[in-house]
Amino acid sequence: MLFSKKNLAPDRVRALSLFCKNLSIKFNNLNLLDLAFHHRSFSNEDVSHKHLNNERLEFLGDSVLGMATATYLYESMEENPEGDLSRIKSVVVSEDSLAPIALRMGIDKMLVLGKGEEMTGGRQKKAILADAVEAVIGAYYLDSGYNAAQKFIYSFIVPEVDKVRNDKGKKDYKSLLQELCQKKYRSCPVYDLVKKTGPEHEKTFWMTVQLNKITYGPEKGKSKKEAEQNVAKVAWAVLTEQVD
Repeated sequence: MLFSKKNLAPDRVRALSLFCKNLSIKFNNLNLLDLAFHHRSFSNEDVSHKHLNNERLEFLGDSVLGMATATYLYESMEENPEGDLSRIKSVVVSEDSLAPIALRMGIDKMLVLGKGEEMTGGRQKKAILADAVEAVIGAYYLDSGYNAAQKFIYSFIVPEVDKVRNDKGKKDYKSLLQELCQKKYRSCPVYDLVKKTGPEHEKTFWMTVQLNKITYGPEKGKSKKEAEQNVAKVAWAVLTEQVD
């Protein structure tokens, strides 16, 4: 179910059209694009829009993003093994990569949030921004097909891939740590959530990682994934100093 076209205010139509123009994309159904910006905090607060949020589009867009990125890596890195492709893919489709992309696209200005999320800085939260990028991808895929969605994805993912290949991107310390542990200890790191702090809408997660019977951390993050990356970074730094 989507918002009826007549329910889109003229100002919203202009904003959605400008968003598309700036990204050189075209939506046949602006209602679908509009839905991609509706965070669940809005639908949770508005009973009449209970199920109208971007989570289903995000689910779809995540798969389309993964497929397009994997295809590009497979075709452009013919000499690299699967491990390299997986490592780079995990970095460029991560929350840390997608959130800045969302800001460059202007997605933060397009978001429709609940009052509570708005008051707590939801427009700048990495998870919300990254999820909205995936929702836009999902909406564009439904609206214009895979080829159009792939072209759109390549416009912002290819530069991210180049950054990682040139070692200028943000490192995926979880993948680096896993590769190092498998090589050095023939085992995998084990992550553990030790505590959560803060109010429900703004949790802080604390994670440890254990490898070779040694525990590192805890380190914190605004999501479990961020906390895992932070503690993996600490462990990786210690281990690489110990590597001969």
